[in-house]
This record gives sequence, C-alpha cells and structure tokens, in this order.
Amino acid sequence: MTLTRRAILASAAALPRLAAQTPPLPLALAGLEHGHSTGFLRALQSRTDVTLSGMFDPSKPLLEKYSKQFKLEGVPTFTNLDKMLDDVKPDAVATFTSTYDHVAVVRACAKRKIPVMMEKPLAVSNEHAREIAALARQSGIPVMVNYETTWYRSHHAMWDLLKHQKAIGDVRKMVAMDGHQGPKEIGVGPEFLNWLTDPVKNGAGALFDFGCYGANLMTWMMDNQRPLSVTARVQHMKPHIYAKVDDEANILVEYPKAIGIIEGSWNWPFSRKDFELYAETGYAHAIGGNVLKIRRKDDKQEEIKTPHELNQNVRDSVSHLSAITRGVIKPGALSSLENNLIVTEILVAARESAKTGRTVKL
Repeated sequence: MTLTRRAILASAAALPRLAAQTPPLPLALAGLEHGHSTGFLRALQSRTDVTLSGMFDPSKPLLEKYSKQFKLEGVPTFTNLDKMLDDVKPDAVATFTSTYDHVAVVRACAKRKIPVMMEKPLAVSNEHAREIAALARQSGIPVMVNYETTWYRSHHAMWDLLKHQKAIGDVRKMVAMDGHQGPKEIGVGPEFLNWLTDPVKNGAGALFDFGCYGANLMTWMMDNQRPLSVTARVQHMKPHIYAKVDDEANILVEYPKAIGIIEGSWNWPFSRKDFELYAETGYAHAIGGNVLKIRRKDDKQEEIKTPHELNQNVRDSVSHLSAITRGVIKPGALSSLENNLIVTEILVAARESAKTGRTVKL
C-alpha cells in the first residue's frame, strides 16, 4: 500500500505528540546525607521527563528538612530502604549515601532489578567495588557513577581533540587539580561532614573525595588502561579540623608511556576542577567546565575554545540516568563500571602507598 503525501505529513506531525505522551520516569532517592543531593533535587524541579516518587534516609529529621526545603511534602518518605523500593516501585534509583553504603543500596536494587546511579566514587574498597560489579552483572541492571566533571563540555572537547581528531598525538602527561578550601570551610551540612571525615565511610579524606576525579578522567583518556603503579603522599595540614583523615593528597599514576599527577586538596584558596593533558605535539587545558585552552608545537600562542553543548543524553546526570533506564543508551565511559573499577584500584593503591610510604604495583 502506497501512503499519500497527506498521510505521510499527518504521521510526521503526530510524532511530537507521541513523544510528549511518554510518561515521566519514576525516580527514587536512596539516602540524603551526601551534600550533592541538594543539587540533584534542585535539577529535578525543572524537569518534566522524570518524577520523584519516593525518598529514603534513615534520618527522619533529614527527610523532613529536605521535604520542606524543596517543597516535596507530597513525595512519600521512608526510613527503610526495602519498604520504599517495594511500595514505590521506582524505575531507577539515585543514591546519595556515604560511599561505604553504596554497596548496600546496590544489593537492594539488584534484588528488584532497578538501575542505580551513585555519587562518586564507586566504593571505599576493591571488595565493595567488585561486589557491586557482580551484583550488576548477575541482575542485569545498569550501575553508573556520577561525577560533576563528566558533564564538562571542556573535557569532551579535549577527548575529541585527542581521540577523534588525533590532533596532538599520544598522551604523555596528565595533571588533575581538584578540590576546595575544605568541607567545613565551605559550610557543608553536618550529616555530610560527619561521614566525609570518617576514614571508614569515606575511604579517606581529600584522597578519595577529590582524588577520584583525576583517576576517572585519566582512566578515560587512557582507554581504561590499568596503570603499572601508584605512589601517593598525604598530609594533615589542618589536624585541628580533620583529625582522622588527610586534607591534602598527591598521587602519581604511572603507565607504560604516560604519567598522571592527581592533586586532591581541601586546602585550595578556592574551588577548582581543572585538567591538563600534555601529548606528543601539543597540550589541552580544561579550565572548569566551559573553557579549553589548546596549543600545538608550531603555534605561537594558545587557542581558547568555548566547547559546544553536549548531546541531550549526556548533558547532565538526570538526563543520563533517564536515558540509560529507558534503554536509549548504556552508561557513558566516565560513568561506567569498567572505568570506575579501575578508579577504585587507583584510590585503594594510593591509600596503601600513603600509609606505607612505598609505591604500589598493580
């Protein structure tokens, strides 16, 4: 049967209406003690493609605080994770617990085959990381790790320059500089500060909190190549504030033909997330999310670029989680388990190196 031009036009005109009829994705939050939960809740307020169907946290006062702050009185709250998952039956879960508790959330979600997104880093130990990966594999659920830097246009422009354009040769050195003045100094909530300064729940101090960003980006730039060795040194510049964990961490990550330097700190004079990449014939410096400085060996000065907007499915954590849950895409390279298992190996090796004063071979 041949379609008439009128029928074809009518079908095309119906497509936006059909897309608009797609119901919002039911999403639940598991845990609120990670301070990044506020940014996620703020982002949800302007979305029509997802709906918050439930919130869990063991602290009832914390649930009440967030419900009032974000005007979520109509959203069911729970102090028991299993009950929330069974009552609400969300299509996906975003978890904002301590890093130590990530594995418990994945256990509960894997049992019910619910996709999970967690805030960085993946885990406090290789044992937790491997259990999360095994649970994801056995249940068939996607598990993604969210980093603010994943959605930086500057990083994707750097990747394009290095991998797609092949404009500056192979990587030789990478330097990541991440951190701020310190969690207490910038005024994080007491529930966040409590576990950030706990070596069990956070894994370490600045070493895990900000070392993970550089490890994540470097693993991406190196195509998920595991490093040969890791050497780290930590310092306690403010023991009167951070008595149990480091507040300054420097990590050296060695590859066969490249090296990575990760500077994670709670002592910067201001917040920063900058990444420098030096290759055979040029360099690229990402300054925050929106500026990329490039210089090739024959250039006399830097070229400053404002990178293009990212694809809608990789533009932010909410969009990415929604697209993954709906089966449109798989977790991106930076948020993937493959990458973040290596990130955990680097962080654990760095913790061991800092403790023993020796280089750890992987």
